[in-house]
Formats: sequence, structure tokens, C-alpha cells
Amino acid sequence: MTTPTLLVLDADPLPRLGRLTGRVRVEHADDSTLAERLPSADVLLVWDFTSRAVRAAWPGEGPRPRWVHTASAGVDHLLCPELAASDTVVTNARGVFDRPIAEYVAALVLAFAKDLPRTLEFQRERTWRHRESRKVAGTRAVVVGSGPIGRAVASTLTALGVKTALVGRAPRAGVHGPDDLDRLLARADWVIAAAPLTESTRGMFDARRFGVMQPSAHFVNVGRGQLVVEEALAEALRRRWIAGAALDVFATEPLPPDSPLWHLPDLIVSPHMSGDTVGWRDELGEQFVELFELWAAGRPLVNVVDKQRGYVPGH
Repeated sequence: MTTPTLLVLDADPLPRLGRLTGRVRVEHADDSTLAERLPSADVLLVWDFTSRAVRAAWPGEGPRPRWVHTASAGVDHLLCPELAASDTVVTNARGVFDRPIAEYVAALVLAFAKDLPRTLEFQRERTWRHRESRKVAGTRAVVVGSGPIGRAVASTLTALGVKTALVGRAPRAGVHGPDDLDRLLARADWVIAAAPLTESTRGMFDARRFGVMQPSAHFVNVGRGQLVVEEALAEALRRRWIAGAALDVFATEPLPPDSPLWHLPDLIVSPHMSGDTVGWRDELGEQFVELFELWAAGRPLVNVVDKQRGYVPGH
């Protein structure tokens, strides 16, 4: 049997693929060499999940990888019409980031409720200013996105005593459909965006949606930056339409130094790190090796993306 060729779209540090030694020919590419090397690859590992090179480099006709795996939950950075129309299988890193992101969201909710940002600010100023904080138990949250990350967020918030509603692409048991979203937003204390980026979710949090929310509500985005119209969020914070927000993802990353988002009142900015806990790269590498073993054995892959929907369908 011919040794398959694995092409890795590089990012430092490189993945640990020791278990595949001798079983696969590993080649490497960056944004500038990807297009010329794609046709000779059997498998593409998109280790640099910040790159959009796959969209530009994917061959329309002729030889191409039979399987593409991205070391990320989102796949919008690589899905292009040619890849979507091909018979190439696409998988993602579903399952690696669920709990870490849920913990990060819970930390933000608690930080807002207990006014921790101002506590740290007053400490730096050596100012003793007593305040009252909010109880989290009994508050209401809406989590938009019913995939594994959204479900983990909902479960974690529920454990804190938060009454949590989950909103997905279509209504089903335990999940509200999009038609319920505005009604739920109007009552929510916490609005969590954890949806994939699709044509139906792009820009879904706009001026109208921020206007629906309560003045006491806080908004958190751990999904994709393009879910949010950032100018509308900035205006909502300046006008106090909502009480605060936290963004871990942005339309442009890294966030430019001159972005007004850095200086908005009551906005917490973090550099796309909500799912990145100690050892996360090793988990991603191990997940890929396990998937490769399924693929090499001719067995069905898990985490297969519906290329028309842009995410792994739920069960």
C-alpha cells in the first residue's frame, strides 16, 4: 500500500505526530506554498487555524486531498465553494474546547456580577470603595449556539444557578429556535454568543438586537467575531443600552492597536484565548492522530462537517 502524504499548514509549535512515524509522509506548507503542494497531498491538516490560505489555494479541478482536518471548532476560514462542492471530507476539533470555553464564560459572568474589573482598578488606585454586587443564582442567560460549546456553557451556568435557555438553528427538545431569540433576549441578564459563522448568523448581533436587550444585560462573544456588528456593540455600550460586554473573538484578529474597542467602557477584551488551556495543542495533536487511524483503517470519521451548513450537525 502506498504511504499516504500528509500536508501540514504550519503554525508554531508544530503538532506532535510521533505515533504516525513510518505510516505517513509528512510535508509542510505555509500560506505561500500551500497551493502548489495541495494537489499531491492525501490529507491536509490545517494546524494554522488562523490562516485563510485554504480558501484561496483550494484547487477547483484535478487532484486534491481526500480529507481536510482543521485544528479548530470553526471552519469558516477554510470553506470555499470549491471545497464545499468537492467530495473531500472535512473534520474539525469538536470536543477539545467545550469545557475550557464554558469555564471562561462562567468566569466572565462571575467577574461582571461581582464587579471584579472595578475592584482591580480601585486596587491599582489604592482606593477603598465599598459596593454591592449581584447574585448570579436566579439570573437568566441565553446561549446562542446549541453545539457542544453552547451546551457546555449552558450546563456550567445552570450549575451556578442561572436559568439558562439554549437557542439553535431549529427548535427541538431543550433547544429554542431562532424565532424565540428576541423574546429571550428581552429578559436575559447574560447573552452568550457561541454559534458557528454561517450566512444566517453573520452580523446577527446588530443594533436592533442590542436594543432588545435589557439595560442591565451583559453580552459575551466566544463564537466568531463576525457574529457581531462591532460598531453597533460600541454604540450600545457608549449609550448604556447594555451594562457591559466581553469579546474573545473579533472581525479582525489580532485586534488592531487603534481599534476603539480597546477603550470602550465596560468592555473586556481577550485575545481569542477562551478555549486555550495548558496542553491544548497536545490535545489537538492527539485528536488528529486518532482521526488519522480511523481514516487509514477505512473506518468512518467523527466530527465530520456538513459543508453546506458550515458545522458538525448535532445528534
